[in-house]
Amino acid sequence: MYVCVCQAVTDREIHQAARNGAKTLGDLRRDLRVSVDCGRCASCARKCLKSAIQDSQEDLQLLVLA
Repeated sequence: MYVCVCQAVTDREIHQAARNGAKTLGDLRRDLRVSVDCGRCASCARKCLKSAIQDSQEDLQLLVLA
């Protein structure tokens, strides 16, 4: 799904950015140019990043427990 239409950034790209260390909207803005034009995507991008970080943490916990 497209999160930022202006820059054609998808939720998958945001998840990949999180795996690469993105932690904030500022990181997404720097790396993917999310929310640099109209800014309408900021809240959705923030939610997507939060979800991606939580998923990564859960995956890490599963690896530790295995």
